[in-house]
Amino acid sequence: MAHKCLEKPGRFILILASLYNCDFRLILDHQLPAPAEKTEILFRRFGNNFSTEDRRTIQEFLYQCQNEEWMQNSLNKERFKFQHSPTGKLHKEHGENAAIALRNLLRYTANEVNLNVYDDFRKIGIHIFRWKLTNPEISGLYIRDKTAGHCALINYNEDTYRQRFSTAHEVAHAIFDSASEFTVTFNYNSKKYSQSDLQEIRANAFASNYLMPKSILKQLKISDKDSIIHWSNQLNVSTPALAKALKDARLVSEEQAKIIRSTRISKSEKIDPEAPNYLTDKQKQRRLDLLERGLSDYYVTLCFEAHDKALISTGRLAEILRVDILELDEICSIFGRTISHDI
Repeated sequence: MAHKCLEKPGRFILILASLYNCDFRLILDHQLPAPAEKTEILFRRFGNNFSTEDRRTIQEFLYQCQNEEWMQNSLNKERFKFQHSPTGKLHKEHGENAAIALRNLLRYTANEVNLNVYDDFRKIGIHIFRWKLTNPEISGLYIRDKTAGHCALINYNEDTYRQRFSTAHEVAHAIFDSASEFTVTFNYNSKKYSQSDLQEIRANAFASNYLMPKSILKQLKISDKDSIIHWSNQLNVSTPALAKALKDARLVSEEQAKIIRSTRISKSEKIDPEAPNYLTDKQKQRRLDLLERGLSDYYVTLCFEAHDKALISTGRLAEILRVDILELDEICSIFGRTISHDI
């Protein structure tokens, strides 16, 4: 007697995809590139920096990027095209000019910043996922995937404000360095970049100028510790990042920059833009728990929308969220959704 799964080949394929933690389309179409092809090279080059758990995380990250790309295309999600060709030899200027160009494309005024930078970068087609890595020395990594395109993974172990900077940094690699196919960024506590690391200097310049435009920095009035904390929280940036931006713009002295750098902000004051204050404490903690597992509000909402449009079944919905049916019910509750449990 044939197994019941064989009577419904669609279900059988989903079971195989879940077992091997891959997109079901890889089973149907052998010409699609598997995430392992890209990560194999990455792990050979940076093998000592990735634990077994981190390697699996990166595989799952690419799997979700491919899912997100497919859903965005299937749902006809509008994305802006952003291409920037650097001119001149100064890499800092490359980064600054690209930040200005992207802000102009997204139509921000001189005094406007979007605290949810993840949303900004998704608008230009970059897949952004935050995931907890076991290696605290890695800030993030960028991978150009044949199926998904530009993919950026940010270490959720980092400080909330630092994650925003790391995201912008990896986006700069997507803009300037995609020919290299992947980059791994180490945090400053583990590695001091030399002047020869021009790609990193350019990426930092982009991140700094995108998150803290000079037009806004020139208006800041910083006179004491309270004002330092106020503006750091207003811009959602760390005090060391704020100090460097102000110093690079020649708006503060080295002594003033030293005071700004040394000012500490309580973790409880820092708001994650993907777990905003309007949520209850319980809802916020649930969102943060999901973010730690690589499930952003954007991705989860996209999954539900694909299910609502009958593009995917309930079983497939659970699969691409990497949960079982019971956990799926919990996520539905978190996001105020109800779904029918079709086969």
